[in-house]
Amino acid sequence: MIRTAVRNALVASVFTTALPLVAAGAAEPEDVLATVIVTPLPGAELQASQIPAPVQTATSEDIDRSHALDLSAFMNRSLGSVYVNDVQNNPLQPDINFRGYTASPLLGTPQGLSVYLDGVRLNQPFGDVVSWDLIPRQAIASLTLIPGSNPVFGLNTLGGALALRTKDGNSDPGLSVGLNYGSDKRRSVEAEIGGHSDNGVYWYGTANKLKEDGWRDASPTDATQVFGKLGYRTGSSDTSLTAAYADTDLTGNGLQDLQFLNKDYASVYTKPDNTQNRSHLLNLVTTNKLGDTVTLAANAFYRKIKTRTLNGDINDGALGENVFYNPATAADRNALIAAGYTNLPTATETLATAPFPFLKCIASIIRTPANGVEPNEKCTGLLNRTATSQHDGGLGAQVTFTSSLWGRDNQTTIGTGLVHTGTDFTQSSQFGYLTPDRGVGTVDGPGAFADGSQFSENAFDGRVDLHGTTDTTSIFLTDTLQLSPLAAVTLSGRFDRTRLDSVDALTPAGDPGSLSGIHKFHRFNPAIGFTLSPTEGLSTYLGYSEGSRAPSVIELGCADPENPCKLPNSMAGDPPLDQVRTRTYEAGLRAVQSNSIKWNVGVFRADNRDDIMFVADDQSGFGYFKNFGKTRRQGVEAGASGSIGPVTLGANVTFLDATYRSEEEVGGEGNSANEEGPGFEGTIDVEPGDRIPLIPRHLVKGMLDWQISSMFSVNADAMYVGGSYARGNENNEHEPDGVYYIGRGRTGGYTVVNLGAELRPLPALKIFVQVNNLLDRRYYTGSQLGSTGFNAAGNFVARPFAGPIVGGERPLLGSTFLAPGAPRAYWFGAKYTFFGSNAD
Repeated sequence: MIRTAVRNALVASVFTTALPLVAAGAAEPEDVLATVIVTPLPGAELQASQIPAPVQTATSEDIDRSHALDLSAFMNRSLGSVYVNDVQNNPLQPDINFRGYTASPLLGTPQGLSVYLDGVRLNQPFGDVVSWDLIPRQAIASLTLIPGSNPVFGLNTLGGALALRTKDGNSDPGLSVGLNYGSDKRRSVEAEIGGHSDNGVYWYGTANKLKEDGWRDASPTDATQVFGKLGYRTGSSDTSLTAAYADTDLTGNGLQDLQFLNKDYASVYTKPDNTQNRSHLLNLVTTNKLGDTVTLAANAFYRKIKTRTLNGDINDGALGENVFYNPATAADRNALIAAGYTNLPTATETLATAPFPFLKCIASIIRTPANGVEPNEKCTGLLNRTATSQHDGGLGAQVTFTSSLWGRDNQTTIGTGLVHTGTDFTQSSQFGYLTPDRGVGTVDGPGAFADGSQFSENAFDGRVDLHGTTDTTSIFLTDTLQLSPLAAVTLSGRFDRTRLDSVDALTPAGDPGSLSGIHKFHRFNPAIGFTLSPTEGLSTYLGYSEGSRAPSVIELGCADPENPCKLPNSMAGDPPLDQVRTRTYEAGLRAVQSNSIKWNVGVFRADNRDDIMFVADDQSGFGYFKNFGKTRRQGVEAGASGSIGPVTLGANVTFLDATYRSEEEVGGEGNSANEEGPGFEGTIDVEPGDRIPLIPRHLVKGMLDWQISSMFSVNADAMYVGGSYARGNENNEHEPDGVYYIGRGRTGGYTVVNLGAELRPLPALKIFVQVNNLLDRRYYTGSQLGSTGFNAAGNFVARPFAGPIVGGERPLLGSTFLAPGAPRAYWFGAKYTFFGSNAD
């Protein structure tokens, strides 16, 4: 532990020391700062010194040099205040966090970042999730990360917005092919082509295929992405049609009980945990300059996504029950014999004779419900299936005026948008039994599915058949006025109106538990910011902004603590939630001292009102959404980058304080401080000042790129992420006792170092090798408290404690479930450019 602390301190010391060293090498200030996009659609840009926030940008060259697997991996390694909670544990399914706000592919994760691709909002209609596996990395020309609750970017922009621009045949002509191979049989092939003609027509296309076995047990990945663009450009206009297709099959077996990780780091808790996505996107974008001072931009898009999930889980309803077969139960014995089962035990099963019991479960399933069967209590496993079909389409338009106001330079953009979405969601839960490899075996019969017909006080109906539509109308304005050669002010505002209609095909409207309903939300969000440039290349900023997010269909359908939902697998009709409202304050100082050296330091505070939080009821996914009075994320950021000869250095440091600011009572199963007592399911009290789970306080990143010669270069990056509390430990008071609870209820800090090298024996040929987690550190990116169904030997255990018995229930064993980080991995590849700028 001491050695780890010393190592982390040394890493932080080296990175922070690099800040003044880089700045010390400053050369002459550059005359013009880079311009940055300030709206989702193209056509409105400002100099970085005029934006009242510390915007971060990157190009396709930056992404290529990192040899990152996808966009999310690049952001995690390269952008300040960004970190990952790898809860799903598939490389294409991370939770990307920025300043404590999240863009995640996992339903149930409160979303706080908006993501745009060429003006299309990629947050999906069902849950506002972001599927990183559907974003074509090779097609990205640039990215811009805009911090704060900038209202111009609309719904879900609570902590920031990520705006992506794609390549075209004018800026990226040529033909290239790349091949990669590496650890865990990771192999991929990609191709890219672009070009243009003299009459203004241009084209661009890319395709890639990725397959790997995965470093964890039974965790393969298979992903295909195709992207194409056809456009026409004249001196004053640019119109393009983009088509994108993605087909992915991802297995990410999620959190693991720490008991197993200590023995086998690659093990999984239960399996499978599979997600299949298929996405189609069409986007028509046009930009027209109407004279020297007016630019019109518009787009029309349509997207369709189909998702199927298959999740094998432990049935927590069986943890406190007797699940062993007793031959004296004639109904069970006769049902099994009639179904063809032979060699039945002649004595009652025990943990020693049946570490993975299944006969009692099968008997409960194949017997008729009228005979009093209880598969929900006797079956140790659940196989959950979902099917989601989403489509969304819309129109967007904006006009930008660049003119003079009161004799001062002024830029005004007025925009509007209309988006319609539709979602069909079905779910079923089938009872089964855990197998020795912790898979779930199933059998058909009258009691096979959780449909509420089981003869038990704990019977539940896990079925969902829901159709929902969402209509959002928006109008926004942003204006930047240059008050003087040194100062500028920006005023922005956006009005959003959202209507959600849900139709429950199982429970009619008006009946108890029906998901049918109509919900309406509307809000105007303002922003104001000032910038001051006392000297050329140096600027300060001060900003205030507001953002909001309307609850999604899944959140509105899962908000009752008395009926926790199996996400993403079930919902219940509940009172409506309020929309989230965020107020963000920014202040800072930044400088560009030469063409290659820049630095920044700043502070921020973001206060959420009615934050929508997911309260975990147990580790395997049950829980509920609720509005939380007030939360706060505040901190300090600093960064620097620059070049000294052939060496480029960079560093980012973040202190992030994320806390609850109001008193609340939430479910605390698995938390030793719950009010029901050790091993039982009760509530916990959250007090102002308690830290929000899964958000570290300290982030330190550093990078080095050394161009040793014109043919050979090396690069390295390192990241330190501080420890964080587990989900379920919202009160920060969980303490393991070694009897009823094991695990600290939090994760420790960790450091990851990555190393790469690139060789160009020919101008058209690039060969690279990349090693991630060079020091092969074991680390954990997230955690959650819950009851475990296994003992230290790896066998299923129901009723781990004989007593005390309270209300007919027995205590359960609580554990900390961890999201392990990937061990050392390498891959190498080659890319050949047949013609184009890189082939010269």
